[in-house]
Amino acid sequence: MRAALRGILRYTHVMSQSVTFIHSADLHLGAPFKGLRALSPVWADRLVKAIPGAFRAVIDTARTEHVDFVIFAGDVFDNATPSYADYSLFIRGLNALYEANIPVYLCTGNHDPFTSWHHGFGALPENVHVFGTDEPTFFVYRKQGEPLVLLGGRGFYNQAWPVGEDISAGIDRAHAQRATHTDAPFAVGVIHTGLDIDPTRAPTNPHDLLRRDIDYWACGHIHQPMLIPEDHPRVAFSGCPQGRDIKETGDHGVLKITLETGRPNKATFIPTARVVWQKFEVDVADCRTISDIQERITSQEFVLNAQTHCQNMVSRVTLVGKSALHSELTDHVLSDLRDALNSKYPFFFVDSIVNKTTMPLSKKTLKDEGLFPAVYLSTARTHRDAKDDTLAYLEKHFYAQDLSLPHDIANHFDELCDDAETIVLDLLSEGGAHG
Repeated sequence: MRAALRGILRYTHVMSQSVTFIHSADLHLGAPFKGLRALSPVWADRLVKAIPGAFRAVIDTARTEHVDFVIFAGDVFDNATPSYADYSLFIRGLNALYEANIPVYLCTGNHDPFTSWHHGFGALPENVHVFGTDEPTFFVYRKQGEPLVLLGGRGFYNQAWPVGEDISAGIDRAHAQRATHTDAPFAVGVIHTGLDIDPTRAPTNPHDLLRRDIDYWACGHIHQPMLIPEDHPRVAFSGCPQGRDIKETGDHGVLKITLETGRPNKATFIPTARVVWQKFEVDVADCRTISDIQERITSQEFVLNAQTHCQNMVSRVTLVGKSALHSELTDHVLSDLRDALNSKYPFFFVDSIVNKTTMPLSKKTLKDEGLFPAVYLSTARTHRDAKDDTLAYLEKHFYAQDLSLPHDIANHFDELCDDAETIVLDLLSEGGAHG
């Protein structure tokens, strides 16, 4: 009876084991912000400080959450020759984790390959463990002297990954056990990969990863958070802690991962971004004045900002809808509108406003009138219906001008035809108004 009771107690102890860690990736320290219009000095300063601020937030999160360890899954730096300032910032963060007795496990990525870490800026603290590149490297995380997690990973040696070579090959529990001569309740893989999303960056099959005897794969490279599967994440991207451009919209941060024996994996998103990016459309069909449009944009800014965890927001706005103000929305007016918006709230910045509105014209009415617009629309329909002939005609005339036809024009043919019709009808309408 006593032996059976001891067995039950041991089983209960094993089932209750757990580990908590921060999964971060793609810090891109030193990355510039590109493609923005003229910024005020205040906003220029905010963007310069955004990425370092997000990194400090990652370090603070690890300390305040009292996690067991931190993973950085590649691309700590934005390029292979980081500045001394960026390297020093990273070392200070690692030292803060060292003081809190929090180990760090990192792999190199395509932006900061292994070769870039061999310089004289300074040594990494003792709490930092770097995965190798030629083959998988394995470490054991111990808690109170007992092995708790086997970690296996592999990073980039150069900025390019060998074609046909799987970065995850050889990373599983069995290889980790043999390499470390020990076993542990949990096994974690750390790789920088495009999975099957980006075939140019160490691609690997996510289904193969899910079949592997690994409890959790901490991945880097994809800049938006992603959990596979969402209810029990075993393969995940944390995304980048700070979005770098308008393509990286919405909240950005890190994942707090909890692995517990006998329970589904738990991933908690923790925001760290200092500036969020947004792209949105505003339907201005019922706006009677430019002032109405300004208020509509501002309202949408607040709606979107409430869905994030960051006050500072940079936006790109597209105006849509059939609007009587269409011809009034000239480049000059849009520039003034943008300035008016940016002077109203210091925590919102509109980078650009694009006018995609149309005049409230009825193509059916124009066709019924039988005047020149009707002839134009009939001719446009003929070219639209003869897609192959029209594309061949365009290619011929582009070639005559020593230009290349855009490669994706066929995929957007109908959309481009719609835009062309709208532009011509707008010009006709404006000409009629001036006449």
